[in-house]
Amino acid sequence: MAGAPDDRHPLFVPVVLVGGLLFGFGLAYSHMARPEVVLEFLLFEDFGLLFVLFGAAAVTGVVYALAPRVLSRAPLTGDRFERRLKSFDRNVLVGGAIFGVGWGLSGVCPGAGYASLGVGNLSILWAIGGMFLGAYLQGRWRSRSTDVAPSPTGGD
Repeated sequence: MAGAPDDRHPLFVPVVLVGGLLFGFGLAYSHMARPEVVLEFLLFEDFGLLFVLFGAAAVTGVVYALAPRVLSRAPLTGDRFERRLKSFDRNVLVGGAIFGVGWGLSGVCPGAGYASLGVGNLSILWAIGGMFLGAYLQGRWRSRSTDVAPSPTGGD
């Protein structure tokens, strides 16, 4: 199967690492790794991050539009370029609401949290710890809800 870990191009991991470092540098350079700047944006006091977000969305949109036309398959994984739509359900709504409230209260989203740690903001460890705790609790809750399946007969 194309894209399986065994079939990946040998440069897959180094390219992902460099991409992550470049992403983190961009977050730090644009000040999106500073919670106080993000909170000013969310309070409609500083619109500088709007330009950062628009620039990222524009680049992503162009790549998503052109890559399938220029390349038949992804260079490092061999996977086909295709849209992967996910259904809009209760989990998406609840997860988005929790993410939004956490982002609004702390000024930190996961990517920017790690970049903020990389620029020396050690107090961000509290927010990162909260992200890990939330992810763990959500995983436990999801596994419990899938373990408790109703019996086919409806009785004991």
